Amino acid sequence: MQSIGVIGAGTMGSGIALASALAGYDVVLNDISDKFLQLAYRNIGELMQKSTDKGKLSVADANAAALRITTSSHFEHLKTCELVIEAAVEKLETKQEIFSRLSDVCSEDTIFATNTSSLAITAIASAARKPARCVGLHFFNPAHIMKLVEIVRGYDTTDDVMYRAEGYVKQLGKVPVLAKDTPGFIVNRVARNFYGEAFRLLGDGIATHERIDNLMRSNGFAMGPFQLMDLIGIDVNLAVTESVYDQFFGEPRFRPHLIQQKMVEAHLLGKKTGRGFYDYSEKKI
Repeated sequence: MQSIGVIGAGTMGSGIALASALAGYDVVLNDISDKFLQLAYRNIGELMQKSTDKGKLSVADANAAALRITTSSHFEHLKTCELVIEAAVEKLETKQEIFSRLSDVCSEDTIFATNTSSLAITAIASAARKPARCVGLHFFNPAHIMKLVEIVRGYDTTDDVMYRAEGYVKQLGKVPVLAKDTPGFIVNRVARNFYGEAFRLLGDGIATHERIDNLMRSNGFAMGPFQLMDLIGIDVNLAVTESVYDQFFGEPRFRPHLIQQKMVEAHLLGKKTGRGFYDYSEKKI
């Protein structure tokens, strides 16, 4: 494969586009708004600048990667892509609509991938004309840095699609892990307990979020659960938690916490809004 399409110019989509461009792929980054695309392109430039400042990326490689990324708000510009990765909002109907539209635009051999972190690949793929060419590619934030990618086979996904998807992930220099199409796959199913127990400790007044994060870091974790939620986005974390909880028919151990809901209602979503469990307006955590 040479040409990759990425739908959704948010944090995850921008990271996937950058990782692909750095690996030598031509990338079409798509979103509904040219304003979003312009902001995403600037953010990608800032990410590469940080890497060059740290000596992890040469200026020549950064410039070459930037030239490989084009932006477009038109689906038609994805028609020549050999792999299109959807990284839109975590809503089943939205993702199904995207796969349906892609079926009308792309060739019969194009692979459709979804970056969903919790929704069923089979359900998303059902909206495509050929569900056999659909697969899950679950990147982790920040996508251009984190090494792990879960490759999730839907009910109809062919061996050839799985093979090509794995080859793409390896070309990015990342570690592919094959996962079954179950709610939360592997990592997010484990993570629900990491976040859930932290919320219960906080909600029961046993420890503050700062203390919980400090204890987890002192035991070898790079970040505590509340710091990680601020990075990912508390709204995103809640959406994934609700999805896994619903798909397991109300399994109590996956139940969302009221604290999550109240913070989302207050628009305290973490770093992207300047405030979550921590205040990012004046200091960095």
